[in-house]
Amino acid sequence: MTSQGDYSVVVDIDDEGDLGDLDYNPDPEFQNTNFPSASGNVSTPGRKPATPGLPPNSSAPGKLHMWDINFYAQFFDLNTNDLLVRCKAALYPKANFLDVIDGNPDLYGPIWITTTVVLVLFLTGTLAHYFNGGELPGGGKYDFRLLTGAAGLMYGYTFIIPVALWGALKWWGGEAGILEVACLYGYANLVWIPVAVGSISTITILNYVFVALGFAMSATFLFRNLFPIVSSTDAKTAKMLLIVAVAAHAGLAITIKILFFQHKSPVKKT
Repeated sequence: MTSQGDYSVVVDIDDEGDLGDLDYNPDPEFQNTNFPSASGNVSTPGRKPATPGLPPNSSAPGKLHMWDINFYAQFFDLNTNDLLVRCKAALYPKANFLDVIDGNPDLYGPIWITTTVVLVLFLTGTLAHYFNGGELPGGGKYDFRLLTGAAGLMYGYTFIIPVALWGALKWWGGEAGILEVACLYGYANLVWIPVAVGSISTITILNYVFVALGFAMSATFLFRNLFPIVSSTDAKTAKMLLIVAVAAHAGLAITIKILFFQHKSPVKKT
């Protein structure tokens, strides 16, 4: 400390005699810095830091776009155990199917189940025609019109009907997810695989019994799980939509019986 006149000056000096950096800043506001972050990136004033795992142009975490492959991958995010649980719930519906999928509808099951039904209908339909006096399946006598007919019928019903139902619900102010409805219809097709195998029989009455059982099981499954969905509308509209859905499903069952398990099929060359 030194003294000069009436003034006293006090200077603090550290042990090494270094006065340090005296950077006087009269502005109390925070200043921009260019210190590296933990990830090694340098922050730039006026630019938000990039979120790890997202494209640079993503505006919010978890937001996917239709041109992003991850947008479609999320609909196929299903392991074998999940698939088996959902198939079992479709064949033996002890619980509501929407509770089983738990807000995670998939397209993996509906697409592969429907594809399997198409192939099984083609093969069993061909055998049914053969056992009822048709041409020998071998030797190039397969009629692939049965295959195209099965594909058009099953894919059209499985994906067009849910879209139409979802649109009707939206029109009448109901609440429904299009993926949930499509998932429901896709897993309902599972019952047609054992029905098709059983309908190879040459006994006509058994064919009708198998198709009727398949219709009863799948229609009950659809009715039970569509009821809480259509109930988001008024009672009159909900009743009408359920009637239309069951009637459309009855039409599917009748068409399967006529096209594939009847000797004179309209889509088979005779």
